[in-house]
Parts: sequence; structure tokens; C-alpha cells
Amino acid sequence: MSEPVPPNEALKVDIFSDINCPWCYIGKRRFEAAVAQAGENVLVEYRSYELAPDTPVDFEGTSAEYLHRSRGMPADQVEQRLRQVTDIAAAEGLAYDMPAVRHSNTRKAHRLLHHAKETGVQAELKERLLSAHFEQGRNVGRDEELLALAVEVGLDRDRVSAVLASDEYEDAVEQDLRLARQYGIQGVPFFVIDGRYGVSGAQESEAFVEVLRTVRAGGG
Repeated sequence: MSEPVPPNEALKVDIFSDINCPWCYIGKRRFEAAVAQAGENVLVEYRSYELAPDTPVDFEGTSAEYLHRSRGMPADQVEQRLRQVTDIAAAEGLAYDMPAVRHSNTRKAHRLLHHAKETGVQAELKERLLSAHFEQGRNVGRDEELLALAVEVGLDRDRVSAVLASDEYEDAVEQDLRLARQYGIQGVPFFVIDGRYGVSGAQESEAFVEVLRTVRAGGG
């Protein structure tokens, strides 16, 4: 048993995820619902994780073709899986448009999320990137798209342009990736609560509620 976390103290939650991960958006919604249901006070930080770091900025092909090429999955199995995840997302209020999804490299998006953290709008940018990718078919690897989305959440256009044109926050991304390896993370989403309790995958909201209450009480 660990020491209970005082009610007036926020539970720190590190969420490792990638923008091109459909389960990460679903997990985000379920976790948010759990926080509301539990009436918890949490401080969330989004951590970088790259599912497919070798993906080009402009991947030519659909989600089905991407999974078929990268995972070697049969076409009928791919289509079934895409329908399944779309239905699950819909149950969480998310309108996935998988045929329109543009697979891309997410490295710059991760660097931009670190910049957004410094300015206090990381959560807003994370939400905007996920929605743009899965619901609007926008290419979140391209500079012009990242710039437009960042400005939407209140980031300074010139500052964002400078970040995108440089390797700024590259070290921060690498630090997150090293931390993920230290935790033994092999898939996302992955939630680290209070630095000591890990939850893997897009669990149902009830499971997150139980974990939050357990950690708050000093369990785990």
C-alpha cells in the first residue's frame, strides 16, 4: 500500500499515445468520462509515442491499404477491423471517417504538442489533432495543417512556424520515448497514474474509475 493522495491534490496522469491511433482517441473519451464520473481532480500530460515512425508525411493510400501493407493483414480482415473500431468510436460520441483518414508521420505533431504544453493548451491541441485526423481526413503531418490547427487552439502563428521549421522539442519527444521504454510500454494508449499505476489500452470508463479511486486511496 502507498500513502493516500490528499483530496485537494491533483492526481498526475501521464498518457502515452499517438495521433494516428484510433484506440487512443477512444481511450481519451473513456478516461474523460471516468474523471467526470468519479469527480476526480487530475492533471493530465500527454506523452509522445510513435506507432509507425517510418510512415512518410504523404502516404499514398487508404487506411485499409495502410494496414494491409504495414501489418500484412488480409483485406477482408482489415475492413472488418475498421468497421468495428468505427462503431466503438461512435458509441463514445466520435464520428470516425476511416475511408478519409490520411496516414502520415506524426513526429512534428508530437513536437508541437510539447510546445502547446508550455503554453497551457496541450489538451486542446491533442483533441484538435485527433479530431482532424479521424473525423475530418486532414493530414496532420503537413506543416500547413499543423499550423492551422495550432492557431485554432490559440497558439501564436509565427512561433508555431518557427517550431515546425526547426528541430525544437526533439529532445522532449525522445525523452518521452525513452520513458515509454523504461515503463515497458509496447502499445498505446497507456496511462500512468501518480507515477506508479499503469493502465494499458482503451479500458471501459468503469475500469478507469476504479483505478482512480484505488490510487487516490493509496492502493495500487
